[in-house]
Amino acid sequence: MTLRRRKKDTHEDSSALSDLAFLLIIYFIVIAGFNVNKGFLMNLPARDSTRFILKEDLLRYELDGSGRLLLQGNVRDIAAVEQEIRSALGTNPNLAVVLTVDPQTPWQRVVSFVELAQKLQVDSFSFTMKDENAQEP
Repeated sequence: MTLRRRKKDTHEDSSALSDLAFLLIIYFIVIAGFNVNKGFLMNLPARDSTRFILKEDLLRYELDGSGRLLLQGNVRDIAAVEQEIRSALGTNPNLAVVLTVDPQTPWQRVVSFVELAQKLQVDSFSFTMKDENAQEP
């Protein structure tokens, strides 16, 4: 008795798989184009670096609960602050800008100030939240 061997079905037509692979490549290329980073890019100091800042090099701003921007108790608008920082950077390259934020401040005011610091390329920028329990003088 002789056994008949069956022929294996070979798929000579691989065009369907190549079409699918091509469509997947196109899909991932298109999706990769929509990955946009909308965060802030700021240079952070190295972990072990030490930097000394003199009092004369500090420019301290405050955002109160209503979103007003204050410098030494005087209300400033964003255009005046931009001009002040520009002129201070021109005379003092080691300038450090410090922003104290009241917890009730609208978040957009904080973001606007951070964007301004980034636009003016302030190397030393810091912000902190005001302690809610602290007594005002």
